[in-house]
Amino acid sequence: MRFFAHANYDFLARRRIAYAITAVFLLAGLLAMIVRGVNYSVEFTGGTRMRIEAVEAVDVGAIRAGLQAQGIASAEIQTFGSDREFVIRAGRAREGADPNDTEATSGAIRGALDAVLGANQYRVLDTGAVSPKVGSELRSQALLAILLSFVAVLAYLAVRFEWRFGVAAVIATAHDLLATIAFIAILRIEVSLFVVAALLSIVGYSLNDTIVIFDRVRENLHKLKHKSFTDILNQSVNETLPRTVITGGTALGSLLAMAVLGGDVVRPFALIMLFGLVVGTFSSIFVASPVLLEIERRWPGPHARGLRTDGRKAAAAAGRKTQPVA
Repeated sequence: MRFFAHANYDFLARRRIAYAITAVFLLAGLLAMIVRGVNYSVEFTGGTRMRIEAVEAVDVGAIRAGLQAQGIASAEIQTFGSDREFVIRAGRAREGADPNDTEATSGAIRGALDAVLGANQYRVLDTGAVSPKVGSELRSQALLAILLSFVAVLAYLAVRFEWRFGVAAVIATAHDLLATIAFIAILRIEVSLFVVAALLSIVGYSLNDTIVIFDRVRENLHKLKHKSFTDILNQSVNETLPRTVITGGTALGSLLAMAVLGGDVVRPFALIMLFGLVVGTFSSIFVASPVLLEIERRWPGPHARGLRTDGRKAAAAAGRKTQPVA
């Protein structure tokens, strides 16, 4: 079975529509980050996180009052799935206490729950505690890991392709990373180490998908010397379309299973990977090749067949339009 055996779509002609979609989505993500901020987990901010399931419906106001009675004034309380399940995030047990003493904070939270709900009226489903110093170090290391991945990408592409291909691939990969961050901000997904792992996985997947297309472009540039650079880009994307769709569809199935059947810890990773898979396929087709085309038009290389001619024709036409009428 072969899908898209004779595909002949003019993807480059629709690149402006793709640019508009990307711009709107990135703007929405930026606004979400400005208005609501980034929802960091305690792994990055430091503090204690506890997920609780109560026997009966929970009054969040009563829980907050109980925490304040224990000296925890700035706790964040969110319902989680149902009105009996909720998450508590707290930085320190009381004002002036050691922020690195996470055991004291956990004890204060349990004391508040015992007072408000009753000792046998709830159970702790999940708990995690990180000191602020460790959280700051983890945040710095996560950012460093993402930056180093881009440095490795640039070094690899500089060896395998000429710089024009490398710049286009890096821009497409950066697009996927920014779009995924926008997705996280819009859905307000908690940014944890699992999310960082998903972002790094998306970088690798997106780059691999783009390189497959660029490899075909390089082959066709040597094989189809009678065709223009624009036609070769379109043909290369169409020729690799079966591989792109089938590979993405296979990964999509496993990630859907993880998102639907996985637990609460795995689900954010699966959702982010699902989006990254879709946006990575989108950018390989509608971002990487169009960006390469624009780069070749501005800084034509040895393979920019037809682009220099098109540029001279456009300049000549513009000159004729601006000539005064006698």
